[in-house]
Amino acid sequence: MRDRAKERRQIMIPDTLETSNRPYEECGVVGIWGAPDAAALAALGLHALQHRGQEAAGIVSHDSERFCQHKGLGLVGDVFSDARVMATLKGKSAIGHNRYATTGGTLLRNVQPLYADFEFGGLAVAHNGNLTNAATLRQALVKRGCLFQSTTDTEVFVHLIAISLYATVLERLVDAAKQVKGAYSVLALAPEFLVGLRDPLGVRPLILGRTADGGWMLASETCALDIVGAEFVRNVEPGEMVIIDNDGVRSMRPFAQTSPRFCVFEYIYFARPDSILENHSVYEARKQIGVELARESGVEADVIVPVPDSGVPSAMGFAAESGIPFEMGIIRNHYVGRTFIEPTDQIRNLGVRMKHSANTPVLQGKRVVLVDDSIVRGTTSRKIVDMVRAAGATEVHMRISSPPTKHPCFYGIDTPEESQLLAATHSIEEMAEAIGVDSLAFISFDGLYRALGHDDRTGAEGRYCDACFTGDYPIELVDKEGRLVA
Repeated sequence: MRDRAKERRQIMIPDTLETSNRPYEECGVVGIWGAPDAAALAALGLHALQHRGQEAAGIVSHDSERFCQHKGLGLVGDVFSDARVMATLKGKSAIGHNRYATTGGTLLRNVQPLYADFEFGGLAVAHNGNLTNAATLRQALVKRGCLFQSTTDTEVFVHLIAISLYATVLERLVDAAKQVKGAYSVLALAPEFLVGLRDPLGVRPLILGRTADGGWMLASETCALDIVGAEFVRNVEPGEMVIIDNDGVRSMRPFAQTSPRFCVFEYIYFARPDSILENHSVYEARKQIGVELARESGVEADVIVPVPDSGVPSAMGFAAESGIPFEMGIIRNHYVGRTFIEPTDQIRNLGVRMKHSANTPVLQGKRVVLVDDSIVRGTTSRKIVDMVRAAGATEVHMRISSPPTKHPCFYGIDTPEESQLLAATHSIEEMAEAIGVDSLAFISFDGLYRALGHDDRTGAEGRYCDACFTGDYPIELVDKEGRLVA
């Protein structure tokens, strides 16, 4: 067998840091109302949502008299491991946030929730997603004299609430929401209530649960409910505002009804596999994607190997459908965070081995099918393929459980510019040469939607946002288009 890694054509792949080689999650939010030790429950919920943001975490609580807050850079366990810190976060209501910076840098002033004192009292706000008109609104607000303390688009909500001419807090929240465009799930905590609000298309997830002691919980995913023993009640619907207070839960519908466009990449990669999103098991969806992928692009091989961790369920489905054994041919080191800034080319090339190592006895002398969730820049894929070949694989085929990523996301997912996306500038054959595989295939659009329970993409039209694959952006990109609001 030819050494394809040595023979591949000189197709340029940007040799960038590890952080640029995958799409990174948005953020995670948790809200608690009417539960003893609300901040502790919020911290546990943030632990479960750690995959959605690893740069910073924060919690704001209310103890019926005053707001308390603590924020920090780093993982949830680093920020909230001190019992003395948790003891300061008193009260039966709290909201928490895990941050991955999609707008604004990794600075302490950007860590959410954001808290402000208004004429009506205090309010804390946390936000998952991205506003597509944040820069335009910010420019207009600055001209009006608003002083911004952070560079995150979440602060736009705060200022819109502050300058609103409506009387009540809820009316001001609605007024602010009607001025922003984008994908968002927002939590707001006032002394009298907790609010959860999804954007009109429901791109970002938000669910409602009931804690074991009779309190209420809002969270980005059901895995946050599971960690505290809370019961899933229902999804917060697209465009819905839920208000939770001492009388229970009530709902408002401030937006005109429209077709939802839930982010399809939540099923492919972002969400935890044990979560239930929009009434679909993420784990089962990923397994079924693997089944469809095997049906569409099966290949003769000796072993199916996932690129851990997100490739595991799809690889299981691929193996089950193809009848080829599933093996953990790549082992992930779970105690490594984002790759450090490597000082030399030699060390940089070893960076992928900090996170992944080859299980040589599984790979040596085998025809290997690698199953992964996506290819962004291609740098990591190339290094993993080289590692598998170095372990003695005679053939390496790669199967991807998403369509080619050709367009950047403007709705809260950190993806490179279009010119840096390998699929946007290369054919599949060129991509295969670039990453050094014997063959490369992606799941088709129809195959993806069949895995989610639809006949094809046409049958699922208007149900998901798949702009990163299609370029079909369902929400106006105001800032990108350089347009100004009135």
